[in-house]
Amino acid sequence: MTQPATSPAPKLETLGLSRERPLVIVDVDEVLGLFMKAFGAFLAERGFDFRIDRFALFQNIYPAGASEHLDIEAGRRLFDDFFATRCAEIEPAPGAVAGLQRLSRGAEILILSNAPPQAEQLRGQWLRRHGLPHPLILSSGPKGPITAGLVAQTPQRTAFVDDLLPNLDSVAEHAPATATFQHVADERLRPLAPSAPERHPRIDDWAELAAAIEAAVHGR
Repeated sequence: MTQPATSPAPKLETLGLSRERPLVIVDVDEVLGLFMKAFGAFLAERGFDFRIDRFALFQNIYPAGASEHLDIEAGRRLFDDFFATRCAEIEPAPGAVAGLQRLSRGAEILILSNAPPQAEQLRGQWLRRHGLPHPLILSSGPKGPITAGLVAQTPQRTAFVDDLLPNLDSVAEHAPATATFQHVADERLRPLAPSAPERHPRIDDWAELAAAIEAAVHGR
């Protein structure tokens, strides 16, 4: 189901989630799936270069051979087109499927993805195809407010995983009892990604990440 950023969080029961188990909220792009790799291939088919030389998105899109990046609005249109047509083709991040399946044995899993509304059907299909049939919420903007609305519904421990520091900080501000973890799946992005490990442990290996989340939500 799709939730605009300003909408209240849906009820956990409506999403098929139990209040009797810990809740783990997980991002998709560069956490569960290799978005940058797939988006780069999509751009190449359309005659654009995707140069990952900074932690950015639209500023990394260049007309082939050009020295100036593509206009931001033109880049945004390509982004929307990718999500409308090709977002079901991304590869799972290494270890992500096994890690999330491990976590699901002892916790409820909710997928919270900042993606355009037209991605809902394809993104849901992608999750199910890879053995991750968890509820999906599409949102936009900082993830703290909607996360706060979700975790407020359960007395259990909660955790949140994202690649973007602003989303992690937003969750820490609005839902401070939630354990936050950063994961950056694309090896090219890892040295470029802003991090604050003193606030949000940065764990780029999914086996280690799953173990750390288990410890956080089960009080180990």
